[in-house]
Amino acid sequence: MTKQTALILGASRGLGLALAEEWLGRGWNVIATARGGSDDLTQLAKQFPGSLEMETVDINDEKGVRALHDRLADRQVDVLFVNAGIARAIEQSPATASEGDFFDMMLTNAFSPVRAAELLRDLVPAGGTIAIMTSELGSITNASGGWQLYSSSKAALNMLMKGYAAKNARDGNALLLVAPGWVRTKMGGSDASLSVEESIPLVVDMIEANRGTQGLRYLNRFNKSLPW
Repeated sequence: MTKQTALILGASRGLGLALAEEWLGRGWNVIATARGGSDDLTQLAKQFPGSLEMETVDINDEKGVRALHDRLADRQVDVLFVNAGIARAIEQSPATASEGDFFDMMLTNAFSPVRAAELLRDLVPAGGTIAIMTSELGSITNASGGWQLYSSSKAALNMLMKGYAAKNARDGNALLLVAPGWVRTKMGGSDASLSVEESIPLVVDMIEANRGTQGLRYLNRFNKSLPW
């Protein structure tokens, strides 16, 4: 039986690294990207010899993403998971935050992930899955005013994926905006309510449950739809 393959963009640490380890533990092949060297990925490769490939790419570098596509052009991946995000100026508003922090979040959290999905989409056959890490904070309906600028970048990501889904409906892919919960990572912080181990296995279960079902869904780790 041919092993299935997941391509994870942004897997050097945190949630992306945990996704790689989870899929490897389930017997998949994983292609994991990082902006530079990753000791954690190197150790994971030793733990799963022959099943983990590492690629170097910065999701904000269009030429780099195109080059990654060219290197993988003769391959197919069952799941493309784009995991990219930064959080800056968490407690600030448009009146107090620097424009640079906001622009950086919009680039990394919204524009670049959807651009990467567009550039790599032909690696995913009909029936495959394209997933992007978003957040419950991207819900405009449920917005409470917390993490205002970060939330705005995730809402923008969700909107861009709405457009992507409409333009590429004939691809026949499951398109998932994945909200993993508030997880204790470097970005999530030590006060977050979930450990990586409490979140990521459920995220992978949810992705498995939606494979083969075409169209765009905004879901939490329990496979429950979130309000846009």
